[in-house]
Amino acid sequence: MGAIERSGYRFEPEYSVIEQNGAIHVYHEGDFIKELKFSFSGKYPEPAQIDKIVDEYCEQEGIT
Repeated sequence: MGAIERSGYRFEPEYSVIEQNGAIHVYHEGDFIKELKFSFSGKYPEPAQIDKIVDEYCEQEGIT
């Protein structure tokens, strides 16, 4: 899964299949802002799970 871009923010997911966890790194105009950690089961996180995490973060932070 590639990066997601919204309103000048870039969300870059990465994950470990062995550890069954991952993080989405949040950048704004190239500057690192925050790491959003998550866990999953299976071979990889579902794209819908990543989208939901990004959507929730954007809603919390007022990013449209």
